[in-house]
Amino acid sequence: MPRNARTMFAGAVALLGGVALAVMPQPALAQTTTLTMSSWVSPSHLLTKDVLGGWAQEVEKATNGRVKLQMLPKHPSAPPGTFDAVRDGLVDVSYVTASYTPARHPLPLLAELPGAGATAEINSVAFSRVHWKYLQAANEYKGVKLLGVFTHGPGQMFLAKKPVTSVADLAGMKIRSGGGISEASAKALGASPLVKPAPESYEILSSGIADGTFFPSESIKSFNLDKVVKYATFFPGGFYCSSFGFFMNQDKWDKLSKQDQDAIMSVSGEALSRLAGKAWDAADKIGLDAMKSAGVQITEASPALVADVRRLTAPLAQEWIKSANAKGVDGQKAYDEFHAELKKVAAGN
Repeated sequence: MPRNARTMFAGAVALLGGVALAVMPQPALAQTTTLTMSSWVSPSHLLTKDVLGGWAQEVEKATNGRVKLQMLPKHPSAPPGTFDAVRDGLVDVSYVTASYTPARHPLPLLAELPGAGATAEINSVAFSRVHWKYLQAANEYKGVKLLGVFTHGPGQMFLAKKPVTSVADLAGMKIRSGGGISEASAKALGASPLVKPAPESYEILSSGIADGTFFPSESIKSFNLDKVVKYATFFPGGFYCSSFGFFMNQDKWDKLSKQDQDAIMSVSGEALSRLAGKAWDAADKIGLDAMKSAGVQITEASPALVADVRRLTAPLAQEWIKSANAKGVDGQKAYDEFHAELKKVAAGN
């Protein structure tokens, strides 16, 4: 074949090969879904950086980068309105404490009753197991996709003006509470609860509107309360323990592939409870250290105070059991199993 002909033939083959490659089906590029998340506490608070942020990292890793999360610069609602904000699509992922919505979410108040476990991780894991076994069927989180539940560390009593060593000391004291069981506990002990969101605590304590507050130790540092708190009374397992629901907009969940849904659930549920609990325990230690550095006088509840608190708050457990029964949940069984799980988790099971 003449040289020119060979050159023309080779060019034609190359051209046809290029056309063939162009029309052959190419592998689709992996689609990335970006979801929004937001928090009603500061960017430095553990709920924002460690729980939302830590979970977001786990999701991105589990989905091989197919699902990413982006933090909104501002939470789109007041803290108690978070459930509605997620349900209505103002943000895709967030959390709310049952203390802020006790009428809507009475069943999670189980984990808020006085005298639970010694740490947030123990409480969170035990609560998660009982929630998915007993409470989820009542569907109190209808309208959103519930991804996990957890608690903060034992809620203790912090005072600005005088110490509390007996129930009699609480008579007439104005104690800031987030609502729910902490509010009911304050009433049962003879105090006057002021129901206010956590971020308002510094203002009401520093101005003298409140005499004290119920909080986990973490909050003393997170909300700069080491500047106004002078005394603390620690009760075994806490005077209460706020429980949280962590959820996603249902429509956004439904649009995810089954593969990504399964990947997200692999880092949610009990895994999310452990992540949150460990983060809170670490923050509680920082808060306790800040109290000691600030010279806060810490008193461990005496046996007499422990006995009085247990006696006066016992009706709260019975009220919870009745409310659970009314929702079709065996309240006594769930209550008993929660306390059995607290012991199991504390023992490393």
